[in-house]
Amino acid sequence: MSVIVTDTGFTPVADSVNPGLADLGDGQALDLAHTDDPAAVAPVLAQLTLIRVGFPAFNDGRAFTIARRLRMMGYVGELRALGPVIADQYAMARRVGFDAVEIPDDLAARQPESQWQFRADWKAHDYQSRLRA
Repeated sequence: MSVIVTDTGFTPVADSVNPGLADLGDGQALDLAHTDDPAAVAPVLAQLTLIRVGFPAFNDGRAFTIARRLRMMGYVGELRALGPVIADQYAMARRVGFDAVEIPDDLAARQPESQWQFRADWKAHDYQSRLRA
């Protein structure tokens, strides 16, 4: 099992999306690896309601770039980081376009909800916006 982290806290997840394209009833879900090219899914982007982008390790940030590219391509569905993202990376994940982070249960135990909630006000800590003002 895993835990979904959003700005409001933790939510347990019982079922995971199958790798590749999976039917969600009224929409589609897709898992992308950190090495996949987002341009390859451009033809079906409008049909997708959930895209999970995998992080192989907390120190591999290529999935941040994939998320940003998907948003720049016009993807408006749910975008979820999947894997060992740490609480310190939550603000960056939200800024590049992720709506949520799905982490393993063992990571949620090591980094409890309070650590993620501390970073939930990610817009307030954007120094670049303050510099531009």
